[in-house]
Amino acid sequence: MAERNTDFGPIKAVIFDMDGLLLDTEGIYTEVTHLIASRYGRAFDWEVKRDTIGRGARDFAGYVINALELPMSIDEFLTTREPMLNERFPQSSAMAGAEALVRHLAANNIPIAVGTSSSVHYFEAKTTLHRAWFELFDTVVTADDPQVGAAKPAPDIFLVAARRLGVDPKDCLVFEDSPLGVTAAKAAGMYAVAVPDSHMPLEQYTHADLCLPSLEAFPLEAWGLPGY
Repeated sequence: MAERNTDFGPIKAVIFDMDGLLLDTEGIYTEVTHLIASRYGRAFDWEVKRDTIGRGARDFAGYVINALELPMSIDEFLTTREPMLNERFPQSSAMAGAEALVRHLAANNIPIAVGTSSSVHYFEAKTTLHRAWFELFDTVVTADDPQVGAAKPAPDIFLVAARRLGVDPKDCLVFEDSPLGVTAAKAAGMYAVAVPDSHMPLEQYTHADLCLPSLEAFPLEAWGLPGY
């Protein structure tokens, strides 16, 4: 996949999205949303799914309800799906290359953070099987953090992460899987590397500095970071 920019760095900190980037949770969201939609004879397919990736919980719910014309409120939707997500999230698996990259950056004393649209409750559930390497992050910023004013595509989550890491936003690199997340990173004045789902149209990522098929393909040294 093509690079969008050739002037990288110096990268002094790395911020990771979580869902669909570090952990394979998007399939869980898809399954649960489809189960809810099917109760009303609707189908949650990729035509709708691709425009929901990266949205915060209420924004996600509102979009799905409108797109599928579900006869329920945002609060009803979220209340309905909560026990279904709570059951499934603790079994979330890691995305290819995620743990290795996080451990490598931590071992080389590169400041790292998670910047996620998840709530702290769901963050804890999703990382159940991955506590050891998630403890390597210097900070975790969730959508319900009191210092976050607005969810992605607003830059708040990433700006809070940079501030806590003590690094200027222009020296930060963000990994994202969603177009909205890339928008948030660029709005924060940061570099953005996209790792899209294979079903996502690449034309939605033209604002990213680089698109990759997986975190395993990230060229560390080209960004001034220590190689493996």
